[in-house]
Amino acid sequence: MGNPEFAIPTLEAIQKSNHDLIAVVSNPPKPMGRGRKLRLTPVGEFAKKNHIKLIEPDSLKSPEFKEKLISLNPDIFVVVAFKILPQEIIDIPSHGSINLHASLLPKYRGAAPIQWALINGDKMTGITIFQIVKNVDTGNILLQKDLKILDSDNMLTLGTRLCSLGASLTIQVLDKIKKKSINMIEQDHALASIAPKISKEMRLINWKLPSNKIHNWIRGLSPSPGMYTYINNKTLRIYKTSIIQSSLCKPGEIIEINKRFLVGTGEGILEILEMQLEGKKRLSAIEFIKGAKIATGFILG
Repeated sequence: MGNPEFAIPTLEAIQKSNHDLIAVVSNPPKPMGRGRKLRLTPVGEFAKKNHIKLIEPDSLKSPEFKEKLISLNPDIFVVVAFKILPQEIIDIPSHGSINLHASLLPKYRGAAPIQWALINGDKMTGITIFQIVKNVDTGNILLQKDLKILDSDNMLTLGTRLCSLGASLTIQVLDKIKKKSINMIEQDHALASIAPKISKEMRLINWKLPSNKIHNWIRGLSPSPGMYTYINNKTLRIYKTSIIQSSLCKPGEIIEINKRFLVGTGEGILEILEMQLEGKKRLSAIEFIKGAKIATGFILG
């Protein structure tokens, strides 16, 4: 059960393993783009392309969905970036349901663990495979492995490495369950922290923050949905930055826009390397500067 690209490596690994993948569950198609054409989720597209039985429920609580799952007589449900399952669905398989989570639980329970690890400037994260119970992300740990966060990482690069690691760990867990050699570890709930969904309000850059804080927010939400600011009443999305240590503190003020695009913050300077102006394509700083109708002293925000 899954929706986004993040779930594909695990789905592919199960398909190629000695376990019997009997069906895939994903969200129904949604109207997308200018033409509002119905588009499958990435997981749904993979299932169709590989001729795997695809179930796309409008509601996880519908009797029809439940009956479809029961009729499959499944041993286990593997969930990767899907939805919160009702208890009556969790309990259908003989071995219950397991989830792949992109953090070292109990740290970063919630919808955005990769983003918050980067936003908080963490140096280490990882993958946890756990048994699903009613309370979200609280079940017993089946397998866990850490992964170093690189200084160059953003949400895409870190997420790509995490989903590959998660695919490998999922197969290990399924193998252990089949051999009845799995060991469960109860989470220490006293150490739990939350990784809530990112709202649009959170994505607006606060230039009064220190440069390293803004930098981490940008890498944590790049390339999507992206942090943004305003310039000449237009939205400017910022995808890549670097930190310049400086005693100069002029929050939001353009310090230089010649060969480099430098902006002051509450502490230090941020060099903007990649950005996208509303209605335009994504550009490097060099390309953006060529057509920019702004000068030093201009205030962003």
